[in-house]
Amino acid sequence: MKAESACPFLFEAKEQRIAALDGLSRKLWLGAATHTQGDLEPRLQALVSLRAALVAGRLPRDALAGWPAPTLATALAATMEQLGLAGYCADQLELADTVLLSILFHLDFIVDYRDRGASEAQAMGMALSAFAEDWKERCGQIDELVEVFGLLPEDGKNTRWDMIRGLLRSEGWQDVVRIRRLLERLPELSRLIRNLGRAQQNEVIDEFSHKSIPIMEQAIAQRPDGRTVRVPDLPGQTRGVQRSDRFARMLPAEAMLLGHPTLRMVWHARRAERTLLCYEDDDRMQEIRLHEALVWRPNPQPVPERHLEMGPIIICVDTSGSMQGGAEAVAKATVLEAVRTAHAQKRACHVFAFGGPDEVVEMELAVDAQGIERLMRFLGQAFCGGTDICGPLEKAIAKLEDKRWQLADLLVASDGEFGATREVTARLDRIKAECGLRVQGFLIGDRETIGLLEVCDDIYWVRDWRRYGAFNVESPLQSKSVTATFFPGALRSSQSRQPSAFADAAALAVRAGVQRGEGDADTGAA
Repeated sequence: MKAESACPFLFEAKEQRIAALDGLSRKLWLGAATHTQGDLEPRLQALVSLRAALVAGRLPRDALAGWPAPTLATALAATMEQLGLAGYCADQLELADTVLLSILFHLDFIVDYRDRGASEAQAMGMALSAFAEDWKERCGQIDELVEVFGLLPEDGKNTRWDMIRGLLRSEGWQDVVRIRRLLERLPELSRLIRNLGRAQQNEVIDEFSHKSIPIMEQAIAQRPDGRTVRVPDLPGQTRGVQRSDRFARMLPAEAMLLGHPTLRMVWHARRAERTLLCYEDDDRMQEIRLHEALVWRPNPQPVPERHLEMGPIIICVDTSGSMQGGAEAVAKATVLEAVRTAHAQKRACHVFAFGGPDEVVEMELAVDAQGIERLMRFLGQAFCGGTDICGPLEKAIAKLEDKRWQLADLLVASDGEFGATREVTARLDRIKAECGLRVQGFLIGDRETIGLLEVCDDIYWVRDWRRYGAFNVESPLQSKSVTATFFPGALRSSQSRQPSAFADAAALAVRAGVQRGEGDADTGAA
């Protein structure tokens, strides 16, 4: 029995003419359906084929066989090939739609050019020339954006191009390009920022992170074995009568013999022969004996973990007056590289630019029109003011409490000329212990300071930071660990913090010792 054929829809035959619209994005529907060049069905099929070819990174000439006219199609294909649009649109669906929308826009002006008195050939040439000029400028700007950010910005793939175009023509963009060239001289900065985050493991073994795994191993152990031992003649339980010489346990009948003058000698003879009738008693004792046996015991062994990376990035950048010059350029390069890495790996990036007290500027930098504008404004400003690390650290800790930022790591880019309070460092240590936070220091100075060592787990030193400013000289110091080498007692470690006392507590202890007479009689000091 044959299956019944489905009943056709009322407008199915008419809608079949525009079925190719399903292969186009919605923003192309109006321009494709109302265009003045060619017929509807061939135009829609040509746009679908051209869209698929651009996304695949190629420009087949047969895609334009049905639309537009052969002469115009050949010239359009040559123009697109000369501009290299297929290479720009490879795997960029939104950018390919923007190219198709631009083609429809410019070719639609051919009718207007002819109404103004141009011939058919002149009108086609004017339309293609306008299309080529438009995309020649845009491709150059795309090249600039890709050179700076590694990938095309999100807003650069669609029709919202005018905002980015205006930013690229501003003076602040030159600062971005200059800082981008500086990154080529700092290859270690890219590696450092890529390793931030704790979202996933990579193939690199982290030598500083170990976890203990119990491994069962055989061992020899002393195992207790208990048994009951019978001890004869130990006062305990009476069990019967026996022959013995224990006169303390003899029967009363035997004691009667001692009172008789003749039978008395019989008693002595029985005692000598150990044949006195005596009570039989004994006791039971529990005896514990140890013997060796093979047992399985867990043996905790440290196993190195794989290094964690990816996830959000939080950066605290020092913008104080001491960072002016080469240090300022390196700090700005750090922010730009963080934005580039976050954009390439689809990660969130939040920057705290800090100076003196209450001088903290927050920026969540994404590679779009607004994010580029904020980045340009930051890279174009001059550094000045004092230094207060507590404010940005407290804001960063509060940021880590958000679920979106829990797997983030913290990068502190500074010359280290700051000091955090005891309360802030305690909160930071607690977050490290509870959440696994890692704080990476990016030292743009000559030496590690106490404040930087207390905050950061690891410190990367840019030794030749002066070369990026007005002075082409190296650091006068051969090692960044000057403080740890010559003033080790100044560093507060976890061991030295425990026995330390506050000034009030120390004063009370001294006064208590003087009152007990333990102080110096002359000076009155303990």
